[in-house]
Amino acid sequence: MFTVKILGCLFVIISSTMIGMEYSKKYTERLNNLVYVQNCIQLLETEIVYSCNPLPNALENVYNKGNKKVSFLFEEIRKYLLENKDKTLFESFEYSLSKFKDKLYLEDEDTEIILSLGRVLGVSDRLDQEKHFKTILVNLEMNHKDANEKKSKNAKMYKSLGVLFGFALVLILY
Repeated sequence: MFTVKILGCLFVIISSTMIGMEYSKKYTERLNNLVYVQNCIQLLETEIVYSCNPLPNALENVYNKGNKKVSFLFEEIRKYLLENKDKTLFESFEYSLSKFKDKLYLEDEDTEIILSLGRVLGVSDRLDQEKHFKTILVNLEMNHKDANEKKSKNAKMYKSLGVLFGFALVLILY
């Protein structure tokens, strides 16, 4: 009977710790993914502004060269754009971001910044697009700083709460 209680206690503590770690994971993943998105957008800028590649080719190159944790988004945008010729680039961005929102761990303001790229890309000359890329990258950098603050504040808290909740539950139950 005693071993069953010990095993039950361990199960409760380990389970609550894992739940706390899962909650803290979203802060770490958001921070990492913002860096990867910035890198992919810089690659896209290089492909469009400097290499003068057509958009589908540029998106494919971003997918191939970027970090796969995020660059799959640009491949999805490319596929949607090619399969749905009557849709705009913005609609491709919107569809792809909504499809992978949970997988990317991005917040609404992050997706809005990325969506703004879909609104302005291809509607002006290269110099103007370069300005838009710079603005978007600055906005993503500000969100990166915000994500870093939230991570340092909340990630540790959720991990600790998971462990503490497990011990509290064990004390209450036994």
